[in-house]
Amino acid sequence: MTTPTGCEAKRMRFTKMHGAGNDYVYVNGFSEQLPDELPSLARAVSDRRFGVGGDGLILILPSDTADVRMRMFNADGSEAEMCGNGIRCVVKYAYDHGLAPQPVVRVETLAGVLTAEAALHDGKVDRVRVDMGEPRLSPPQIPTTLGGEQVINTTIDVDGRSVEATCVSMGNPHCVVFVDSATDDLVLGLGPKLEKHAVFPEGVNVEFVEVLSPTEVRQRTWERGSGETWACGTGASAVCVAGVLTGRTERRILNHLIGGDLELEWSAGDGRVRMTGPAVEVFSGEWPS
Repeated sequence: MTTPTGCEAKRMRFTKMHGAGNDYVYVNGFSEQLPDELPSLARAVSDRRFGVGGDGLILILPSDTADVRMRMFNADGSEAEMCGNGIRCVVKYAYDHGLAPQPVVRVETLAGVLTAEAALHDGKVDRVRVDMGEPRLSPPQIPTTLGGEQVINTTIDVDGRSVEATCVSMGNPHCVVFVDSATDDLVLGLGPKLEKHAVFPEGVNVEFVEVLSPTEVRQRTWERGSGETWACGTGASAVCVAGVLTGRTERRILNHLIGGDLELEWSAGDGRVRMTGPAVEVFSGEWPS
């Protein structure tokens, strides 16, 4: 496409990817020139009717401390610390497109540098196992104003109702609520109210979780800045931790999310959470900039 003067319009290449249905628009910051106003770009490309469509925007950038650096913006334009499904796709893109030479990839995030191991199929990354690090459990680390050394099965009053919550930070804040059934009334009704509840000064991601057995759960997520998403990797990691803290699950679980399954393990040895799941490249295109 050309402008009326015959000059080529300036465009930015992007790639649409998803991890268990948690989809983002990815931009290779090694080769593409990015606009100054990134929150506006995130809102525009994430729009499912007038943009590319996605849960947000993720930039893959050069790093001084790792193979690549990841910046993540939610669909509302707010920047978040990390995304578990997103980082798997960053690893897939970095290896498949030659930004990282080995299938063990270190990624710099606002939650720290994380290491991931990619499993290959026909020379391309198919699944990724991410060392999500140690959970942070004290209220100031999450952060929340709820009291105690840890927030486990703590009652929160919201919208005239009470829920029992267990709070965990995986580099970003999570509020895990175990329920008999993760209904729309809970996820779409209470989710946004918990996200912006006064006890969470920086907002919070909310997981509503059904325990199927000590090794299997089902999760729906109301994600801070994006609404309900089909999967949340940091949330699934937080659920693994919360299940152990509340005595509901073992340290190794299979988590069923709307978009697919994730495998989680909270190691009793080194205290770190490891998450394994798919990473899929859907299509590439150009965005007018």
